[in-house]
Amino acid sequence: MATGKINVSVENIFPLIKKFLYSDHEIFLRELISNATDATLKLKHLSSLGEANVEYGNPTIEVKVNEENNTLHIIDQGIGMTKEEVKKYINEVAFSGAEEFLDKYKDSAKDSGIIGHFGLGFYSAFMVANKVEILTKSHKDEPAAHWICEGTTEFTLEDAEKSTHGTEVILHINDEDKEFLKESRIQELLVKYNKFMPIPIKFGTREETLPLPEDAKEDAKPETKTVDNIINNPNPAWTKQPTDLEEKDYNDFYKELYPMQFEDPLFHIHLNVDYPFNLTGILYFPRMAQDMNIQKDKIQLYQNQVYVTDNVEGIVPEFLTMLRGVIDSPDIPLNVSRSYLQADGAVKKISSYITRKVADKLKSLFNNNREDFEKKWNDIKIVIEYGMLSEDKFFEKADKFALYPTTENEFFTFEELKEAIKDNQTDKDDKLVVLYASNKDEQHSYIQAAKDKGYKVLMLDSPIVSHLLQKLETTHENISFVRVDSDHVDNLIKTDDEKISKLSDEEKEQLKGDFEKVIPAEKYTIQMEAMDSTAAPLIITQPEFMRRMKEMQQTGGGGMFGMGNMPEMYNLVVNTNHELINNILNTKTEKKQQRLIKQSLDLARLSQNLLKGEELTDFIKRSFDMVK
Repeated sequence: MATGKINVSVENIFPLIKKFLYSDHEIFLRELISNATDATLKLKHLSSLGEANVEYGNPTIEVKVNEENNTLHIIDQGIGMTKEEVKKYINEVAFSGAEEFLDKYKDSAKDSGIIGHFGLGFYSAFMVANKVEILTKSHKDEPAAHWICEGTTEFTLEDAEKSTHGTEVILHINDEDKEFLKESRIQELLVKYNKFMPIPIKFGTREETLPLPEDAKEDAKPETKTVDNIINNPNPAWTKQPTDLEEKDYNDFYKELYPMQFEDPLFHIHLNVDYPFNLTGILYFPRMAQDMNIQKDKIQLYQNQVYVTDNVEGIVPEFLTMLRGVIDSPDIPLNVSRSYLQADGAVKKISSYITRKVADKLKSLFNNNREDFEKKWNDIKIVIEYGMLSEDKFFEKADKFALYPTTENEFFTFEELKEAIKDNQTDKDDKLVVLYASNKDEQHSYIQAAKDKGYKVLMLDSPIVSHLLQKLETTHENISFVRVDSDHVDNLIKTDDEKISKLSDEEKEQLKGDFEKVIPAEKYTIQMEAMDSTAAPLIITQPEFMRRMKEMQQTGGGGMFGMGNMPEMYNLVVNTNHELINNILNTKTEKKQQRLIKQSLDLARLSQNLLKGEELTDFIKRSFDMVK
């Protein structure tokens, strides 16, 4: 029997492992199963080269809990280790030896799936165990070895009896980590981290109902048989070629990824590239509508089918993190705990590739079936608009397929829109004015007034629309976006035509003074405007620039304009050609005049959804009194 000290560069690595190496103790199981997978894949590779002394067969990795003995066992049928290899790979903290193996077989092992990057994985066992044993037998014709360590740098290593090749790791679980002796907890972790590992993982057994034979009697009861409980799918959809999959396969895999999702995704994007980096995966567009909240069903990152994290920031462009699915790449550099990305040029290339693939897929959908694309627009527009804002390369591509729907449910690309409105919506300075609404019901009267003029009104209601309009105005020349309720209809598109007011300048000044006595100056700027006599007597508008800056600040960005603490300011446009305004001017008593002004103002506020609470209650009571 050999004894000795583990060769590490610190006096005692174990307290460091327990405290600092991993933020979450539960990942020890992922690390050990990753090592077992490595060992199995190495044997597969050596078998394919004719260099293994044993048959590869149909190996599994088995996980067993022995609650009575306080032990957890991870057993593989892989390459195994000799005594010398245990000394080298365990005692010298050379870890799984995957990098050395890959180096030796670098040409033929390139696509073997061996994990390679993951160091220190074995020692994570000491986060939950006060004693760890390794019982291992190499595929070479050499005795088995038994290694024991109790969480210090001391170990023992001796020959052992083991009839089959492979490795069994036995963890003697700490008293404070007894949760890892519960079958339900281990099942949960296996599903979380190892659901798609490339080697079948057995965890106990289960009963399987056998189908009844065709000639079975009506009251016959189906028989059951005991089978291995394999918790993973070793061949998930993203590891297959797109030509081998149908729409149903993609939708079934979506539900396998997210068991609580009952709706099919809108469409998928299959990622498959091997140069200049290796990346596979499937991204799904779910139905999103206006939901920009961070969802619980996120994109999952894998390395060679080993779950790493669902924090894909940096790999997936931010605007695509609202999608769902899987990305798998051995070329993504991770730090020692495998949970965080490290800054790297490859990551930027991967991010650019994903952006391009998504843009190409959307363009293809638009070109091949525009009608279907239009139907899905409301469910995908948030992602596309966010992408146009945040990624210039995506903007260039999306400018060809991003849609601009009108309140009449017509859909235009940007170029089509310009062509459709240029004759009727070009102002006196030769600038194209795009009118839009954000709420069809609340802005109904404004939309109707614009339609009566023959204008087209876009329906732009996503939460980031203010940012997007700013981007479009700076990217395209001679164009401005104006919300349909930002001014009265005659002022939305400035022309050389001027309406003549029925009131003289003196009467307008007098009227303005009467309104200023009633209406708070800190909230409203009063404008006397000559409009059609059929237009509303009072219109409340909010200047486009002011409102847009406030909206941008509320959704992030725009704080630089210092709009955050400014009070709400509105324009009150008084139609000097309306009969009611003429009546207010000529009302004999001040009390009646002020009541008419207040009532008219509240009606205008009501149309803009600005009348609430106590003021709304007072308005309703006053209105009933006037009816009486």
